[in-house]
Amino acid sequence: MFLVLFSQPLQRTVAKNVDAFPFQIRPLMAAAADVFDEIQVPHQRHYNGIPFPLILTPNPKSPTVSHHLPQFIRAHKPWLESRLHEADAVLLRGFLVDSAVEFNEVVEAFGFEELPYIGGAAPRNKVVGRVFTANESPPLQKIPFHHEMAQVPEFPSKLFFFCEVEPGSGGETPIVLSHVIYETMKQKYPEFVQNLEEHGLMYARVLGEDDDPSSPIGRGWKSTFLTKDKIIAEERAAKLGMKLEWLEDAVKTVMGPIPAVKFDKSRQCKVWFNSMVAAYTGWEDKRNDPVKAVTFGDGSPLPGHIIYDCQKILEEESVAIPWQKGDVLLIDNWAVLHSRRSFDPPRRVLASLCK
Repeated sequence: MFLVLFSQPLQRTVAKNVDAFPFQIRPLMAAAADVFDEIQVPHQRHYNGIPFPLILTPNPKSPTVSHHLPQFIRAHKPWLESRLHEADAVLLRGFLVDSAVEFNEVVEAFGFEELPYIGGAAPRNKVVGRVFTANESPPLQKIPFHHEMAQVPEFPSKLFFFCEVEPGSGGETPIVLSHVIYETMKQKYPEFVQNLEEHGLMYARVLGEDDDPSSPIGRGWKSTFLTKDKIIAEERAAKLGMKLEWLEDAVKTVMGPIPAVKFDKSRQCKVWFNSMVAAYTGWEDKRNDPVKAVTFGDGSPLPGHIIYDCQKILEEESVAIPWQKGDVLLIDNWAVLHSRRSFDPPRRVLASLCK
């Protein structure tokens, strides 16, 4: 377990009082303390004293907060955004968010622009407004760690998850800090990381016409490109920098070379921004071989033993807080990778993507 960050640009100061926050949001912090309580749970980690994730619950002195969360989000948006940037993930727990409609209201209250789900691999269904189902692959399948849509140039900067139906058991959405993984991998495998930074990654995937709910990457090309027209699909793929090769009853998509490591300007650090482990260990179904799903950007194969060790490091450094009904998790997709554990039904977790 890492209790300190590795290099000076990554160090952060914990804002424990009003004076520690930027001048312009100090009044909001004082007001926010009357609305939100910060709690600790055993599953959390702390980096330089900063909780990961930050968990906020209703202040018992303000009983109306639970019933009017969107209103209080709008009133304290600068403060909440500051806390998200500091902690990288915020879990809102104990608020009365009971349905997809109410979750959509929470998402809209933050005011982030919606990102259309074009180019992603996961099978999803739209529920209401800006809300979709999370990956609908079978319960026994684990979904490996990844940054959302890291395999395409246009990816969300923020993700929302909402627990509408609590799992019977399991089904957590583990999260892990991306800069910690980058620094760990660089320290352990410097030559490999140098090759990644120089060449990037190439992703390849074969898509059927329609969605395959039995596969974690079973999104068909019609829903991937939001069209039934092959010409329009080619146009939308080209805008993503993606090449298409039409097969008899499917299409092969090739994306890359695309960076595997990015520089997060807002935090002044490098992040492990890729879906390498997810593709190499999880992009498997009747059409796809995961070992062929991702290579170095020059087409050379990735060393399997390093990929599986990276998978182990991701698990060791992750935080997995069991879902409770009504939980809303907001993560910064620049800073955090996420995954999904297998579960016993029922479980219904919804999602929303923001630019």
